[in-house]
Amino acid sequence: MNYEFYMKKCIELAGLSEGYVSPNPLVGCVITDDDGNIVAQGRHEKFGEAHAEQNAIKQAGDKARGATLFVNLEPCNHQGKTPPCSEMIIKAGIKKVVIGALDENKIAKGGIEVLKNAGIEVVSGVMEKECRKLNEIFFFSLHNKRPFIAIKTATTLDGKIAAQDNSSKWITSDASRAEVQRLRNKYDAVLTTSKTVKIDNPSLTCRMDGGRNPIRVVIDRNNELGNEYKVFNNDGTRVIKYSGEINEMMPFLYDNGIKSLLVEAGGTFCGALVAAGFADKIYHFIAPKILGNDKSISWVSGLNVKNINEAVNFKIIDIVRFAPDLMLELEPQL
Repeated sequence: MNYEFYMKKCIELAGLSEGYVSPNPLVGCVITDDDGNIVAQGRHEKFGEAHAEQNAIKQAGDKARGATLFVNLEPCNHQGKTPPCSEMIIKAGIKKVVIGALDENKIAKGGIEVLKNAGIEVVSGVMEKECRKLNEIFFFSLHNKRPFIAIKTATTLDGKIAAQDNSSKWITSDASRAEVQRLRNKYDAVLTTSKTVKIDNPSLTCRMDGGRNPIRVVIDRNNELGNEYKVFNNDGTRVIKYSGEINEMMPFLYDNGIKSLLVEAGGTFCGALVAAGFADKIYHFIAPKILGNDKSISWVSGLNVKNINEAVNFKIIDIVRFAPDLMLELEPQL
């Protein structure tokens, strides 16, 4: 049996729930018979609702007995909003479980041992790298006790986010801006600064069909913003004002239930994040335009590197075209 084929199906299913299960991980599940036919599949669709294994087992019914279950993350062994998946698998009569990555949450892990003790054959580590990548935000926040922070920036070819008169709409294309809406749906919260609010007056909502509005975080150190700005409009999500320092902000946001953060701010704040080592990912949209003026605004103006040997290094992990623009996805070069 081609384990990777079915694990890819699990990853694809899990990805359909992006933005809707946090702080839980993305999980997909496939159940097959002895001949490799898929008899059921499921995913964790929304936080607080049934887990992927539970949905797949329910769909399989009697066909679950003697079947093989594939799942991209170790079945939970915890009674929370839903029963332990490990127990449901045992009761369903599954004979083999194939797992992608182990669950490192000390509350939920331990499913493998329970399954083995019940006489179920367990295979783990199938496409582990891909399965961990799918849930990089979950694993990161779990271990670091702070939000996973991504910076979204849109620049010209010469790295500018605005002209010298602060005009910036629109640097990138409709296709690029549509991708930004998907990112807003993905992350728990989106952050900007009072300066950006005053210049652009953004709403920071998600305008993707079926999308979920993120929590909005506004850095307002001098308490200078009134409620007339769009970001403070009531759309059913929280708005958090913050006036402290960057280092203190991390535990503050984490304690407020924010496990992932998309930053859409100006060069001063983004540069400060990079300098402090808080840029865990960068989505860098590049439009085929040139401003070419030294007074135009850089996306990392707050990063003051004087020697090339002091440069902050990133690695490109993906390049996507949103015609006519390019989007570079980058991670720190450790």
